[in-house]
Amino acid sequence: MQLDPQGVAPEDLSHAGSVVDKAIEYMIEQKIAPISVASALLGGALGLMARSMEDRAIANVLRSALMSVESGELREMRHGPASDRDGL
Repeated sequence: MQLDPQGVAPEDLSHAGSVVDKAIEYMIEQKIAPISVASALLGGALGLMARSMEDRAIANVLRSALMSVESGELREMRHGPASDRDGL
């Protein structure tokens, strides 16, 4: 999650996330392949960032996303926390 300079999530982040979730749900119901949905959303997000943010800020967002992948955070979204999988 991207935070503002004071380290607080923007007020409208939850609303934006809900709108995106509904758009994803709609596209999946329309039988659009998940990779196509994800690619379109990523392309749109990159385009929006390119129009509204400096390169350094975009790089920070992308680094944060990569760190989420490398730390296993996204794997947990697919499979649940290790404690859930291991019965702990």
